[in-house]
Amino acid sequence: MLQLIQLRWLAVFGQLLTISIVHLGFGITLPLGTMALVLVVLVLLNLVSHLWLRGRAEVSSSALFLALTFDVAALTVQLYLSGGPTNPFISLYLLQVTLAAVLLDVRRAWALVGITSACVLGLTLHYRPLELPSHLADDLFRLHLQGLLVCFILDAALLVVFVTRINGNLRARDANLAHMRQQAAEADHIVRMGLLASGAAHELGTPLSTVSVILGDWRRMEALRSMPDLLQEIDEMQVAVERCKAIVSGILLSAGEARGEAPTLTLANTFLRELVEDWRITRPAATLTWDSSLDRNLEIIADRALKQVLFNVLDNAYESSGLPIRLSAYRQEANMVLEVSDNGPGFAPDMLDEFGKPYRSSKGRTGGGLGLFLVVNVVRKLGGTVTASNRAGGGATVTLTLPLAALAIEGSADHAA
Repeated sequence: MLQLIQLRWLAVFGQLLTISIVHLGFGITLPLGTMALVLVVLVLLNLVSHLWLRGRAEVSSSALFLALTFDVAALTVQLYLSGGPTNPFISLYLLQVTLAAVLLDVRRAWALVGITSACVLGLTLHYRPLELPSHLADDLFRLHLQGLLVCFILDAALLVVFVTRINGNLRARDANLAHMRQQAAEADHIVRMGLLASGAAHELGTPLSTVSVILGDWRRMEALRSMPDLLQEIDEMQVAVERCKAIVSGILLSAGEARGEAPTLTLANTFLRELVEDWRITRPAATLTWDSSLDRNLEIIADRALKQVLFNVLDNAYESSGLPIRLSAYRQEANMVLEVSDNGPGFAPDMLDEFGKPYRSSKGRTGGGLGLFLVVNVVRKLGGTVTASNRAGGGATVTLTLPLAALAIEGSADHAA
């Protein structure tokens, strides 16, 4: 619709220029009052169209059809007043037909073809002949050829400019639809993985409880109390089992089966410090440093999904043999930015191009790449973005940009600013 409005502005200025040249330059008498009234109506239509478009997310095909029909009607009136089919600008109808073919569905496009054909037929039967001065009457054919040349150049230029723009808009729309379909497919993939993880957690709960009970029985057996080394290993096994049970509980919690009554509130720096400490327990051999320039009073919702996201990113940095690992947190306008850097080999170029796609991994194992896939999608659900890049001195950086509006308590983000 915006393209049609711009085209209508060009039509107003073009008609005004043409009428001035014909009337003043060639001395041909025209009904200036009526033709000027048509131009005023076109201007008013454009102003009303601009107001109508404000705040409107989309325009229906019927509205586009009515706009094109009105333009055809205005062109028909002007041609009727200026020679009808003898006017070389009658071929401007083809511009309207081309736009209809690009913008409208088949039924409406053919309807506009019928309307323009009826207008041309009507003009061949009824029109106001031009009253040419005597010095032009003998050179009518040359003037007609000149008019045809000007009209051809005008038609060709407008078609290239506006059809190219409209096709660009259509391609952008198609690309957006394809992106939305991809996101829907990824969301479906995540749901299926969540159901699978929830089912696996339920199945693992019983055997883990059984192992925990058996280890407790072993710990109390008289025959084993005299074996301190074995008791120490039993204690380590008990800790590992409890860790597994905590992971299973976390899976069920993330799936919504054991969610509390209210979200947990905490300071952003406290959340990050506890996350780093928990991760260090699972990776005692890793070297992880972290720093934060976030406001010390910034409160956020302690989302377990966000914690798992950061665990996945840290795990990927650890598995790339990129020690030491560094976690940095800072505020950037209305966003909290988390950067995880390592000194590993970095991402391959094809991995950067397909970052966050499922089953795209350089680790060479079945199912690899799902961790970063989940990271990208969870952050996207929070309204944020995830980017990856290779560092100039070696290693890689994964940057998570999260809007504070999705994490902070209402008012706390502004207070921290």
